[in-house]
Amino acid sequence: MIDVKEITDLQKVAVTRWHLSGVENPYQDFLAIVCQEHERNYRLWHREDVARSADVADAELAQVKRDIDKLNQQRNDLIEQLDDFLIEQLRIAGVQPWPEAHLNSETPGSAIDRLSILALRIYHMEEQAARTDADEQHRAGAAAKLEILHQQHADLSRSLSELLEDIFAGRKRLKVYRQFKMYNDPTMNPCLYRTGKRSAA
Repeated sequence: MIDVKEITDLQKVAVTRWHLSGVENPYQDFLAIVCQEHERNYRLWHREDVARSADVADAELAQVKRDIDKLNQQRNDLIEQLDDFLIEQLRIAGVQPWPEAHLNSETPGSAIDRLSILALRIYHMEEQAARTDADEQHRAGAAAKLEILHQQHADLSRSLSELLEDIFAGRKRLKVYRQFKMYNDPTMNPCLYRTGKRSAA
C-alpha cells in the first residue's frame, strides 16, 4: 500500500528545501515520480508569477508562456505515470477488483497533484501571513485562508488514503485517463502542422 503521509511529507519538505537550496530529487520508485510531478508544479507556480508581472517584456513573456505550456504537459504526463505505477503494483499483488467495483471520479495521481498544489499554496500563504512589510489586515486575511488550506489538505489526504485502501482491497477500480493534449502535438495542432508545411514550401 502507498503511504499518503509519506507523499504529503515529501511535498511539504521539498517545497521548503527547494526555496532554500534548489531542486533535487533524492527519492526512489513511486516517491521519485511524486517528487518529479511536484517539481513541475513548483516550477509552474513561479513561472505563473512571472507571467503576471507588469515588468516582463513581450519577448520574455512569450518564452514564459511556452515554459508554462511545456511544464503543464510534463505535469499531466507524470500524473498518468503515477496511476500507471499503481496499476502495475496492483498487477504484481494480484489484486482483482470486485465485479461490482466502481471507478472513482478522480484517480490517485490527480489527488496527489492537488495535494502538491496545496503544499505550494500553504507555503506561500504562510509567507503572506508572516510578511513584515504588509499591514495587520493583510496578515490576518492570509492567516484565515491558511486555516482553510490546512483543512482542505487534511480532507484530501484522508480521501486519498480511503481511495487507495478501496483500490488495493478491490472495492474500487483504477483506470488511467489519458490526456491526449492535442495542442502540443505537431501532427494534430493546425497552427503547428500548417506552419511546418509553409516552412517547407
